[in-house]
Amino acid sequence: MTDLSHYIDGARSAGTSGRFADVMNPATGEVQARVPLATKAELDDAVARAAEAQKGWAATNPQRRARVMMKFGALINEHMDELAELVSREHGKTLPDARGDVQRGLEVVEVCMGAPAMLKGEYTDNGGPGIDLYSMRQPLGVVAGITPFNFPAMIPLWKMAPALSCGNAMILKPSERCPSTSLRLAELLKEAGLPDGVLQVVNGDKEVVDAILDNETVQAVGFVGSTPIAQYIYGRAATNGKRAQCFGGAKNHMIIMPDADLDKAADALVGAGYGAAGERCMAISVAVPVGEKTADALRERLIPRVEKLKVGPYTGGDDVDFGPVITKQAEERIRGLIESGVKEGADLAVDGRGFKMQGYENGYFIGPSFFDHVKPEMEIYREEIFGPVLSQVRAETYEDALKLTMDNPYGNGTAIFTADGDTARDFAHRVNVGMVGINFPIPVPLSYHTFGGWKKSAFGDLNQYGPDAFRFYTKTKTVTARWFSGIKEGGEFHFKQMD
Repeated sequence: MTDLSHYIDGARSAGTSGRFADVMNPATGEVQARVPLATKAELDDAVARAAEAQKGWAATNPQRRARVMMKFGALINEHMDELAELVSREHGKTLPDARGDVQRGLEVVEVCMGAPAMLKGEYTDNGGPGIDLYSMRQPLGVVAGITPFNFPAMIPLWKMAPALSCGNAMILKPSERCPSTSLRLAELLKEAGLPDGVLQVVNGDKEVVDAILDNETVQAVGFVGSTPIAQYIYGRAATNGKRAQCFGGAKNHMIIMPDADLDKAADALVGAGYGAAGERCMAISVAVPVGEKTADALRERLIPRVEKLKVGPYTGGDDVDFGPVITKQAEERIRGLIESGVKEGADLAVDGRGFKMQGYENGYFIGPSFFDHVKPEMEIYREEIFGPVLSQVRAETYEDALKLTMDNPYGNGTAIFTADGDTARDFAHRVNVGMVGINFPIPVPLSYHTFGGWKKSAFGDLNQYGPDAFRFYTKTKTVTARWFSGIKEGGEFHFKQMD
């Protein structure tokens, strides 16, 4: 069993609270490491160190900061397999999925290699008689990222790469369930040339979160997690005068029109619904076929695909489709929600509750489940299950399906499968959801666009990564300048007579 560093400041690590969190192996249910949880005093000390280091980092040429990102990206590529192993060991997702986790974070690092172009200001020549106006983007100072367990590499990279490229120092608090990836990334950043103290990885629980929110030096907070915690962090951060972008839960719908290619739609639903054991904020958890004929035909295609999914540990080979869920509590909650669906009258066409993994009886495994005839008032529809459960809600018409999606309190992602361009265009324009897929089940934008949901899936004005990240992690200063008449005739080669 390993005791993990509490936070990184060069080679320095600490942990004096006496409190630890167990880092579990989700496949076996065994404790594989312990991470010390920081105190408020330790968090405040980390912030003070970051604030001092940030002065020199902010004064560093943006192009030199970008070169650190270039080296960092090269090191991530070099250590891809190692990082994926860390993700899989603590989260439980398959190695191919873990490599994707790292890769999508790396893509944001790659965009940040061009940060100098994103940090340029604006200039107006002769805006008035002899008056010029110009603006400049300047870093905020010390910022914080609070990241979830389900993407141990991707989301920390989404936070740290833009924040550091803008000249800020960052306090990164990863999930205490999956801390090793963030610690390793911090080591690679140091190797890439990031000065000591500019990035502080602080492990902790609510005490550290509240200390971040209340620390006057921390100027901005980025969060990804559940909606109740997102609302809490956003509210407390705003009360304390901080910028905040807080991303919460989801209930992503995929509409399947009668003219859709149902085989492709079924394949998309299985991948988007069950990948990473459904522990994705962009997972499709609700299929909405339009018309009974479409629903029956889709059901026929889904059931054998779901039943064939292979569940196992990440060490089981690349043909494993998904692994365990993150904790015993998560497994029990998912089982309870499935039981609730049965009691409320939904048709459990595929029941994953009986799945057992030989040799891994204490692991947090649960097989894939598929419900049909789910109604909007049922708990399995209302709750974000965050597990390998797909619900089919039948709609009579396209308008009914669109209304179902729009009436849902979450607005992270959605998709439509259709062969009709007019329907797809209407859906994309009208739906009140932040990220839309057309014949594409998980519409996570590429890193030079931005990622963000609507409604109760996001709190704050700016999205993650892309151009919005550079706006979020900088403040604009505008200068109005006028110079009074001076000497224009050039140099003088004699002493000026005294008046």
